[in-house]
Amino acid sequence: MAAVASPSSAALLQAAASSVSRLNASAGFSARTTLSSSRSLQLSLRRPPCSLINVRSMVATTEEVTLETSKALEAPVVVVTGASRGIGKAIALALGSAGCKVLVNYARSSKEAEDVAKQIEESGGEAIVWGGDVSKEEDVNAIMKAAVDKWSTIDILVNNAGITRDTLMMRMKKSQWQEVLDLNLTGVFMCTQAAAKLMMKKRKGRIINISSVVGLTGNVGQANYSAAKAGVIGLTKTVAREYASRNITANAIAPGFIASDMTAKLSADIEKKILETIPLGRYGTPEEVAGLVKVLALDPAAAYITGQVLTIDGGMVM
Repeated sequence: MAAVASPSSAALLQAAASSVSRLNASAGFSARTTLSSSRSLQLSLRRPPCSLINVRSMVATTEEVTLETSKALEAPVVVVTGASRGIGKAIALALGSAGCKVLVNYARSSKEAEDVAKQIEESGGEAIVWGGDVSKEEDVNAIMKAAVDKWSTIDILVNNAGITRDTLMMRMKKSQWQEVLDLNLTGVFMCTQAAAKLMMKKRKGRIINISSVVGLTGNVGQANYSAAKAGVIGLTKTVAREYASRNITANAIAPGFIASDMTAKLSADIEKKILETIPLGRYGTPEEVAGLVKVLALDPAAAYITGQVLTIDGGMVM
């Protein structure tokens, strides 16, 4: 450690060495020492005195503790909405295992959210669980406040929460339309606005929005969902432009067919037709989407990526 000691640790070592030297002198080590005692002295001086070894050990331990404390303070704070299951769960776990402090948001699945938080902590990360409906402004404010009260800031926002109310447009009720738009689009707007206020103050932040390939292509029976996800893409690009001067990036990820409880219930015939539209011939996994989010959220190389829509769909849209 002496070779790389900080000024404070070097000073400690120098003081310890001087102290040991004075102790040795007072113990009678002088030019009049006999030949045999002189040899003993030479042998003893070939290794550091015990007191100096102890000081070095203490300095090393102190520096290790300081380094660990510094790492803990620097761990990014992440808010993941809709993180109790599916893609949101995979994202929370991926970022948590990378050492992030994660707020696991849920709307109804509290037990599942608690399990996600437990897994994050077991992997070495930190987590808190917070229930809230992102279509409600008061809930959004409470979610962000919970993260700030716990960790003082928000570094990364992942807007993942979403719902579907599928039916053909001719049969779609206004309430079905509005419910999806309120949560899937307006919720993203409100969460982004709230988190960005904090990011602007420190001129740093990353925002990742989970859109969908149907926001690019449209889809039968999903007029509300397609419109909301297309809106998320437009919102993402606008946020990227407005906040770029504050070193805040915003990107959207557009997953295709991802394995889920819903895909597991599809008939063999329907599944066959779906897979025929995917060049890679399979569903994606939540973990693959989470891996892409992790790159955008944490990789230094992603600092120069903003305003982009990254499809992860097995080649379905290209």
